[in-house]
Amino acid sequence: MISFPNCKINLGLSITGKFSDGYHRLETVIYPLLFSDILEVIPSVEGTNELTVSGIPLPGKTDENLCLKAWKQLNEVYNIGAVEMHLHKIVPAGAGLGGGSADAAFTLKILNEIFRLQLTETVLTGFAARLGMDCPFFIVNSPALATGRGEILEPVDINLSGYHIAVVKPDIHISTAEAYSGVKPAEKPIPLGRLIREPVEKWKNLLVNDFESSVFGLYPVIRKIKEKLYGTGAVYAAMSGSGSAVYGLFENIPDLKNEFPGCFVWQGRL
Repeated sequence: MISFPNCKINLGLSITGKFSDGYHRLETVIYPLLFSDILEVIPSVEGTNELTVSGIPLPGKTDENLCLKAWKQLNEVYNIGAVEMHLHKIVPAGAGLGGGSADAAFTLKILNEIFRLQLTETVLTGFAARLGMDCPFFIVNSPALATGRGEILEPVDINLSGYHIAVVKPDIHISTAEAYSGVKPAEKPIPLGRLIREPVEKWKNLLVNDFESSVFGLYPVIRKIKEKLYGTGAVYAAMSGSGSAVYGLFENIPDLKNEFPGCFVWQGRL
């Protein structure tokens, strides 16, 4: 079975506090993109578990990939047996786009279908939450306000289908620890769930990604990408997640492929 794990962007991201276990409390609106990897999963004929990867090279060891961890979770509970998986990476890693989380969540959904486990969305979301904070979103895969550690999802009535988007990722990998190290948690005067209802044209002065202040200081090139997106006509631009990808929303989008030398650039519709 073949599926297409899509990625996401964050529309605003506030770090509002910290839990006793060290995890941060956050508030963000997550929006799915029509930009995806390709994942194939089939039951293993040889009875051996295998994951092969092509496309954009992935950091780390293959046996630590979240797709394998997703299979392991379900196999430990339901004894589904070995599978062969092939992941063709198109979404860059270390970008704040949730590509790896999407791959893991879609693995859970494919395995549920292949082996007819009949697991509900709620049960799958529970498995996904153990894999990573962004993973539960991709089980539902529709616009949502994420709170808590990112695992509490509330549907958001927002439709950006009339806009174009450009995603620009420089050759910079930002670790989660590095991104959080420069953030000072603080409650916001107006909840993001209320701000997101304002017209997109107002978001520039309303929505904030708390990671930007520290990341831009460490990597000025990322700040310059955001400024350039506004300079080329973006209605709204921001870093996604903890970076390093920056996106811009456009009513009419120019061809930006040559505007950001040395960067990965993807353009499409929302």
